[in-house]
Amino acid sequence: MFLLAYLALGAFAGVLAGLLGVGGGLVIVPILTFLFSAQGLPAPYIAHLALGTSLATIIFTSVSSLRAHHGRGAVDWQVVRRISAGIVAGTLAGSWVAAQLSTRSLKVFFVIFLYYVALQMLLNIRPKPSRQLPGTGGMLGVGGIIGGVSSLVGIGGGSLSVPFMAWCNIPMHTAIGTSAAIGFPIALAGAVGYVANGLTVATLPPWSLGFVYLPALAGIALASVITAPFGARLAHSLPVAGLKKTFAFLLMVMGTKLLAGLL
Repeated sequence: MFLLAYLALGAFAGVLAGLLGVGGGLVIVPILTFLFSAQGLPAPYIAHLALGTSLATIIFTSVSSLRAHHGRGAVDWQVVRRISAGIVAGTLAGSWVAAQLSTRSLKVFFVIFLYYVALQMLLNIRPKPSRQLPGTGGMLGVGGIIGGVSSLVGIGGGSLSVPFMAWCNIPMHTAIGTSAAIGFPIALAGAVGYVANGLTVATLPPWSLGFVYLPALAGIALASVITAPFGARLAHSLPVAGLKKTFAFLLMVMGTKLLAGLL
């Protein structure tokens, strides 16, 4: 039953990622939290498992996405090279911090971030291109922030890296493609961090590799890789702007449901 739920979640996240250009982690993390609770996984580590599993699934979806964007010449590999060291360091640090926090604290942080993204989409907030990319130190710092926050909320970082690059006068289609490429080191470093920090926890369920729950990883990754191209094709025939607002309301509903469970 739960394997079917993981497959359905992966299919839904894949279509959304292809259709709206948003990372599946925004959907995967809260729904995995609900599914893991229903499945009876250890309550103190439900958020850790949801975050680690989400990042592990993004390894597979980001490869598919970055290949598609690279084929269209929409990836600025110089930006990827300059920001990746900070991304990896920040993501590894974020996964360590997450391992020290309680499930409640992680849920609160995730809910705050979910509302931030939802409002950004509802109000169509976009930073005005007003500067150029910073130097080496600045790129390392920005990468560290993007990686750290992304690992704490289980996403590929697009909701942070795209606005940053747009602010730095990078064309939007290039910012989106480059963000897809940046999502790979975030997902890889995040998954490694969550695996490593969870290996010493003795009370995790069977079929866990650290804080990555392998049955959920398999179901979500398989379905999302298959359905993402379908979502990308739908993007050319559906009113994406209106759908983004609908998705933003969905994020707010999920955030409110998570918040209600904490009160």
